[in-house]
Amino acid sequence: MPRQKLINKALEVSGMILDLEKACLKKRDGEVHLTPKETKLMALLMKNVGKVVSRSELMQEVWNTEYLGDTRTLDVHICWLRQKIEDNPRVPEFILTRRGQGYELRI
Repeated sequence: MPRQKLINKALEVSGMILDLEKACLKKRDGEVHLTPKETKLMALLMKNVGKVVSRSELMQEVWNTEYLGDTRTLDVHICWLRQKIEDNPRVPEFILTRRGQGYELRI
């Protein structure tokens, strides 16, 4: 299983490097800039690579709320993140949806 390591305000997982200060993700084919929320989401997924992160944990950590009545904002941010990092966002390979559970980062 890929491991993540924290290097000077950056997370690295299998060649993907998330610069937490500059809010950008470096990967094989270049670099993408992320919004602050996308950066928090990606960091949480990278810290838990290969594990499902629950919707409630994502909402709590990224939006600082325990309210789960409407999590469309989470879905929209995941969609934006996929558009930036996936080769084909409609068929994601990295950020996978686990129905009824949450999301998983697969490398």
